[in-house]
Amino acid sequence: MPLPLYLLALVVFAMGTSEFMLAGLLPDIASGFDVSVGTAGTLTSAFAVGMTAGAPLVAALVRDRPARGSLLGFVLTFSTAHVVGALTTSFAVLCATRVLAAVANAGFLAVALTTAAALVPPDRKGRALAVLLSGTTVAMIAGVPSGSLLGTALGWRAALWAVALVCLPAALGILKGVPPHPVRPGGTAEPALRSEIAQLRSPGLILAMLLGALVNAATFGSLTFLAPLVTGSAGLARPWIPAVLVLFGAGSFAGVTLAGRLSDQRPGLVVAVGGPLLVIGWPALAVFAEVRTAFLTLVFVQAALSFAVGSTLIARVIHEAVEAPTMAGAYATAALNVGAAVGPLVAAAALGAMGSRGPLWASAVLVLTALLAALLFGRVTGAARSRDAFR
Repeated sequence: MPLPLYLLALVVFAMGTSEFMLAGLLPDIASGFDVSVGTAGTLTSAFAVGMTAGAPLVAALVRDRPARGSLLGFVLTFSTAHVVGALTTSFAVLCATRVLAAVANAGFLAVALTTAAALVPPDRKGRALAVLLSGTTVAMIAGVPSGSLLGTALGWRAALWAVALVCLPAALGILKGVPPHPVRPGGTAEPALRSEIAQLRSPGLILAMLLGALVNAATFGSLTFLAPLVTGSAGLARPWIPAVLVLFGAGSFAGVTLAGRLSDQRPGLVVAVGGPLLVIGWPALAVFAEVRTAFLTLVFVQAALSFAVGSTLIARVIHEAVEAPTMAGAYATAALNVGAAVGPLVAAAALGAMGSRGPLWASAVLVLTALLAALLFGRVTGAARSRDAFR
């Protein structure tokens, strides 16, 4: 894999750390602003909303600009938003900084996904995207627990400062290592924006985006409220929260790594096997939460399955949007973050109604909905492309 892919993954690591570390800081943020944990959880949704709306809009605005300059601008904006968030005493302002950071994250990820796909041959797109998304899983293994520990020791604001600082060497890496204009395979010309937007009518693309959003909603719903589950139903002490997040991150890394080797040739196998196992696994985690060994094992397994299936579906979005080369990354980012926005909201409602196990049951319902939607979508459209999308 080309070196620029790993430099882009470094930035994804910093951004992933910011996005996911709130799962371990929600109780402290809620206490600091005198709001409920459920209300604090809307920070995750605010971030996801910013990414969902920002990805296609920002990608369209910068599609004619040099990739390196766009990526650098997004990283610096992301860092600035964290500085403001660390200084504010208003929960509303903190929410606004999360939206701004998310828009910058969305723009970066949309351009980075397209850049990553353009740096490798078509039959290696899945592996290239796995390298890029591995930045997120490494963030969950190292960045998120570190942010949680730093927040516990010095306050959640210190964690925001840390993310802002990590962005600086990442920006230097982009400036030095990323080519300004990724070369398109075969030297093909860039299509018109209207033509790229028209690709959203493709049944295969719609299917991949829908399934990716639903599976990601399940993942983010349970991850956002993992801390209350650890100290509530699982009955573990607060110091266990970073450890469980590390375990979840390790599982996600394993899932992305496995999917990276299968998503180009056998995406259907990943979805057909991983999807039903996810539907079974989320309720199992809820039922066996009080059994420590089972709880920890299932956290790892569910993370691996969630990211294996989720990253495969995101890779399929890129494959299905092959005729939208500058917007494919935006479509993938939007699909991923529609789920990240909806998931915590659904999970928060389940948390209020059913307690700390509620988000797990909600995740099961979301994945089951994805599987049913896949069957229904294929039958309703009868489109060859939608059937071929997951061979």
